[in-house]
Amino acid sequence: MKSKISVILALFIIALAFPTMAQKKDKKSKKSTKAKSENTMDFNSDVVKVSYSLGINIAENLKGQGLDSIDAKAFAQGLSDVFSKDSLKMSQEEANAFLQQYFSSIQQKQGEVAAEEGNNFLAENAKKEGVNVTASGLQYEVVTMGTGEKPKATDQVTVHYTGKLINGKVFDSSVQRGQPATFGLNQVIPGWTEGLQLMPVGSKFILYLPYNLAYGQRGAGNDIPPYAALVFEVELLDIAK
Repeated sequence: MKSKISVILALFIIALAFPTMAQKKDKKSKKSTKAKSENTMDFNSDVVKVSYSLGINIAENLKGQGLDSIDAKAFAQGLSDVFSKDSLKMSQEEANAFLQQYFSSIQQKQGEVAAEEGNNFLAENAKKEGVNVTASGLQYEVVTMGTGEKPKATDQVTVHYTGKLINGKVFDSSVQRGQPATFGLNQVIPGWTEGLQLMPVGSKFILYLPYNLAYGQRGAGNDIPPYAALVFEVELLDIAK
């Protein structure tokens, strides 16, 4: 969470480091040629381009953190107050503390929604024919049952896999890369450590992982959100000797 917030704060600070070309539009004035000219951005200017580019980057980042709207006037006022050295309505320390609290609240709400969606998905999935459920909550479905040896938690294994969110979005795939992955079975997420020990070499399973057997409350990178249940299609190719 802190890393995500720090990215937002860093972008905000970067934005404050450059002059803004934003101009307030007078709603009461007529749309004269002069007004249009004043509100037209000159994209031959590097200052205009860097300012606009920062606006895009900050907006996309904020949307990615769950912010669905912003008061552009208040944002511009904050920029203006800093550059014009006017009195700030909040100190930078107060602003940073508020942002931390606000985005933590958003992430908590997103986590609650994701956890509920994952629990509902797994509850329905467990009812399907061919889906097995272990004591830990791991669900697995046998696509192909191999005849080779089963790995131990201390073994290195070579697999092909495709990882998906419960909405079907692929976030990682050795199959798409065309290159199998090799790793220690005790060095991966708990659902993989448990699930692959059920698989003889040559098997292909579908693993359905609750968030506590996947990437937990933090998620992973930009593609796996906090509290996300995950689906993996895994083929066990070999056990390293």
